[in-house]
Amino acid sequence: MNALQQIDHLVLTVADIELSCQWYAKVLGCQVVRSKAVSGEDRVALRIGDSPQKLNLHSAEHPFQPAAQMPQPGSADLCFIMSTPLEAAIAHFSHLNIQIIAGPIQRTGTLGPILSVYVRDPDGNLVEVANPLNADPP
Repeated sequence: MNALQQIDHLVLTVADIELSCQWYAKVLGCQVVRSKAVSGEDRVALRIGDSPQKLNLHSAEHPFQPAAQMPQPGSADLCFIMSTPLEAAIAHFSHLNIQIIAGPIQRTGTLGPILSVYVRDPDGNLVEVANPLNADPP
């Protein structure tokens, strides 16, 4: 078996696909991508920046099969690294009346220390946005 290389996509089960699309586009700047599955079903995804990664959105009422054993809205905990300075993101959240659940707080990301804030999406998923920090914290 070959070693894994990267994450291609993750699936978020959501109560309202259109509401989730609006929130992730407006709050986090994701690009909404609509397509047809091989089976002919409409598919909706959120492209993450310029990366080859995406979040597929599945309706809680009609999950795309196969699915997780217990797909449900509000069960995800996601972390995104962003190029926007954290201070600007905090101001953006404030402007949109998005409550910051925690932060700014230092955490450990895949490549080292990060500075993060936490918010919730419309389904209650915990969404962490972060900036990488130098090896020496400020």
